[in-house]
Amino acid sequence: MFDTILLRSLIAVTDTGGFTRAAEELHLTQSAISAHIRRLETEAGHKLLKRTTRSVSLTPAGIQLAGYARTILALHDDARMSLGASKLISGTISVGLSEEMAQSAVIDCLRQFTLAHPDIELALRIGLTGEMLPLLQSGSLDIILGSRCGGDKDSEVLWTEPMVWVSGPVPFAIDDLSAPLPLVVFPDQCPYRAAAIESLVRSGHKWRISCQTPSIGALVGAVNGGLGIAPIRRSIAVSTELQEIVTLPSLPQAEFILTINEKPKHSATLLMTELRKCISRNQIL
Repeated sequence: MFDTILLRSLIAVTDTGGFTRAAEELHLTQSAISAHIRRLETEAGHKLLKRTTRSVSLTPAGIQLAGYARTILALHDDARMSLGASKLISGTISVGLSEEMAQSAVIDCLRQFTLAHPDIELALRIGLTGEMLPLLQSGSLDIILGSRCGGDKDSEVLWTEPMVWVSGPVPFAIDDLSAPLPLVVFPDQCPYRAAAIESLVRSGHKWRISCQTPSIGALVGAVNGGLGIAPIRRSIAVSTELQEIVTLPSLPQAEFILTINEKPKHSATLLMTELRKCISRNQIL
């Protein structure tokens, strides 16, 4: 009988495409994953993986065993659930979401988690990442899913996306350095705002805040109404048909992050693991 721990390592390497990401997914070291694969190959009596400097793929024997492994693991997990093992995980997880996260596929990932773990209750709070960080430090929140533009090293980056300058149908004199550019921005604690202003200052552009709002919908409406230009994610610019301004200084990548309490409870750690898997599968943008 194959050890399910070894089988999980094989499936993780197969699904993620490498030992490093498999180790991250299973919260193990890369050397531990390598040791699991070696033990599994010894037990199977076959080479299971073909490795190059750029990729990892299954051998014919590996393909055959991976098929059985998925069935074995599914039956193993189903047996645990049928015997009530899943009920060991219960309680409330308090999650802070930035508005952008609330409008992405992250919401569906959270829904899937609640379906898989009906004894866990999610309590969501939507707001600005900077405003929610003190709540995480005080223990009022267990996890924050938000955004940043570089800086904080205590958070885990889930994915990145380009930030761009946008305008609506009303043209602005972008090249006139003597006139301040009207900006439509999120409040002070939004990392986009600081990055945008810093880029304008470095390039010699004057600026003024013409509209400030915590809502993406209101920001898009203000830009479309001609109140000013704004720094936003490229995917939002595309979905709302705002015009990208390419003559202004470039902006840094927006980073979408996961931050967890220093002493996380088991249920929060489980949610964090499932979120990584879901986000990786969906390639959320």
